[in-house]
Amino acid sequence: MVFNSLTFAVFFAAVLLLHNLPLAWRTRKINLLIASYVFYAAWNPPFVILLWVSTVVDWWAAKKLVDAQRPVARHAWMLLSVVANLGMLGYFKYGGFLLENFGALMAALGVVYRPPSLDIVLPVGISFYTFATMSYTLDIYLRRAQPARSFLDYALFVTFFPHLVAGPIMRPTELVPQFETPRRASANQLAFGLALMTLGLFQKVVLADGFLAGPVEAVYDGTKIPGALDAWAATLAFRGQIFCDFAGYSTTAIGAAMCLGFAMPDNFRFPYAAIGFSDFWKRWHITLSAWLRDYLYIPLGGNRQGEARTYLALMATMLLGGLWHGASWTFVVWGGLHGIYLVAERLLRRRFGGWHPDPPASFALGMLTFALINLTWVFFRAKTFGGAWLVLEGMFGLNAKAVPILPAVDLIAVAVIVGGIVAAHWLMRERTLETLLERVPAPLLGAIWACLAFAIVIEQGSGSAFIYFQF
Repeated sequence: MVFNSLTFAVFFAAVLLLHNLPLAWRTRKINLLIASYVFYAAWNPPFVILLWVSTVVDWWAAKKLVDAQRPVARHAWMLLSVVANLGMLGYFKYGGFLLENFGALMAALGVVYRPPSLDIVLPVGISFYTFATMSYTLDIYLRRAQPARSFLDYALFVTFFPHLVAGPIMRPTELVPQFETPRRASANQLAFGLALMTLGLFQKVVLADGFLAGPVEAVYDGTKIPGALDAWAATLAFRGQIFCDFAGYSTTAIGAAMCLGFAMPDNFRFPYAAIGFSDFWKRWHITLSAWLRDYLYIPLGGNRQGEARTYLALMATMLLGGLWHGASWTFVVWGGLHGIYLVAERLLRRRFGGWHPDPPASFALGMLTFALINLTWVFFRAKTFGGAWLVLEGMFGLNAKAVPILPAVDLIAVAVIVGGIVAAHWLMRERTLETLLERVPAPLLGAIWACLAFAIVIEQGSGSAFIYFQF
């Protein structure tokens, strides 16, 4: 089920009620575990088996890692976890992609080969919970954490419904300790959690789906050739849509967990006010950035083995990060462009490391960052390279046969909404939402909350899935 549906509203109300009954803590945790399985089974019940496999394999692999005396045994148990997790992810997410590309390679070599149609259904959220469970055994293998004392706590960590299908990508050290002691939300936590859920759903339902999805689809999925205005407007609209959709999910997830008395880390920190590309990745999808840094970039050498190794590690990390988002070469190009940006930024910092820009220069660098990242979103959104080039050519005025696509009302809506998002990010760049809300008078805060809730109700339609569910 999706957060933006009446089904979830009924489900969450029932979970809140059960969680606040005067029951033993173990009973309440079992209730949360069952609820999480119900939440996931609402998509496709058989895929719950994958959750069970991942949970059991990593639980036992971690226990055996601790008990193993010889290094070869520790390596074997760690590899079992990695192979099991990446094996399931590789089959379900990349099986068709690999087979298709193998067929193309054979054709290029003059070999007639027709790959069979696998018709693999991608389990929702498999990329997210695979990374979460892998971090458990990897941290224990690297002696950075101890195994959970309770299988129930670990199983609940894996399946906890707020973060299960689209993050934030949790580490066991962040969530398992919270399951060890009884938790209920205080009145302030409940109010703030509900407010976060309202804000997140407003971003998704009203802004992403209600205003921005239409212009994006008209240009990227349509048959007309876009000119400069339409291409830029649609790409900016997608930039706003992907943020409101994914940040909206994360905000709703964090709010839902808070309503139950649990804390989850921020996943976004006003990324459209980033000054530079490393700053962007410290603000966008923070939990994925941290995962790739700790389990891929640093093991590849990081910045400890010379500049050449650092650049290779950056490029490899971003290319694989792009592939994590989807089984398509367009996602690889998206990641590769970010890798090139990060390498170029590092070279410039080495050359001009002593320069400290003043506020106007910082803002100009922020706008340059914004513009260059905007080009990468074309490959993220386009379904084919042909579609990506068509939009890029339109953005640079190279489509001689371009025709107007978007009406004036859509152009105005995109300009106002995306401009408002960017302005808000710059105003909040060094602040937090909590500190801002503390300064807003309660009556005004209540009025804003009511307006957001009303907008969600009147805009709510089919309850379309969040974009990141496909990853």
